[in-house]
Amino acid sequence: MSTSAGNLTLTSWHSSGRPFLAELLMTIKVLAPSGLVIILFGLVSNITNIVVFLKAGAKDSVTILLLCLSISDLVFLNLITSSVCSLFIIGLFPFYSWPFDVKFTRTLLYWPAYTAYDLSTFLSVSLGVTRCACVAMPLKFKHVFTKSRTVKWVMLLVVLAVSLRLPVLTIRRIAWRIDPRTNSSSLYLKSVNNDEMSRINDILNRGSLIYVSYVTMVTCVVIIMVKLRQAAKIRRSCTESSLQSRAQTSDKSSPHRLSSKDLQVVKSVAIVCTIFIVLQLPFLLISTIRLIAPEFNNGQRLVNLFGIFSQINGTCAYLNASINIFVYYNYNSKFRSTLRSLVQLK
Repeated sequence: MSTSAGNLTLTSWHSSGRPFLAELLMTIKVLAPSGLVIILFGLVSNITNIVVFLKAGAKDSVTILLLCLSISDLVFLNLITSSVCSLFIIGLFPFYSWPFDVKFTRTLLYWPAYTAYDLSTFLSVSLGVTRCACVAMPLKFKHVFTKSRTVKWVMLLVVLAVSLRLPVLTIRRIAWRIDPRTNSSSLYLKSVNNDEMSRINDILNRGSLIYVSYVTMVTCVVIIMVKLRQAAKIRRSCTESSLQSRAQTSDKSSPHRLSSKDLQVVKSVAIVCTIFIVLQLPFLLISTIRLIAPEFNNGQRLVNLFGIFSQINGTCAYLNASINIFVYYNYNSKFRSTLRSLVQLK
């Protein structure tokens, strides 16, 4: 998920002679300021999420996953801020004289940031799978998805996310260079084995893994929606029944049904997963286009068009990491009551 804006200076853009340059610069001017606003909100919202989840107590697998998701989103937004700030300056002040190598702020923390975003992706998929299992086998769910197993699973996901991004995490190196005109040295950020490591990254992270994750998430959301619809029909039939005893008998004879509280949690997770599916779609499209159109890539003829799509994808990533608080507040009664108690709302 790298952009041409991060790899080319303004001068090289104008001298490259590649198409879609004006469109790329306009996209940066519009999306970079918007991205900063979204990131600022996301930092506040995720800190709020973390405080609320810790206050409420992470006593079950879903709450642990939601807490870890908020932490990984917070790390992602923190690390990507310097990159977006650099784009903001490049887009609105194109002839700004940088007092240091711009790559320090533009690219140094880029891959670590998206390593955290990968972790958020894995956690989102895990949430979808756990809630899918909850509605499919509610009696066995708590015995299978225990708190200790969930913590171990999160640790495994952290190792997996870092391992998969390790090739590109080793590309950037801080080095010294000498200016022969002044006979002075300065620090700069150089790339080592960029092409080889980027190719490995493409295979590991832009290949089957992204499609498997996406298809898994879509499948889980479909199953959850179907189960929720079935549960709604059962509750409607019980409500419409004129005999209270019949409704009570129905409740007792259906041990596999979820409580209202569980259904609200399932709904919140389903919406979080749906948001992920929608906002992850641009990245899926970019990866697919890159496979069938080699020119749609960094350093190729359509690098500027690739940059436009990458800017859109980045904005979607910032949104994905920022807006879950609305879902939690509207569909998680425990989250809502805890948040209200913290801000002393009645």
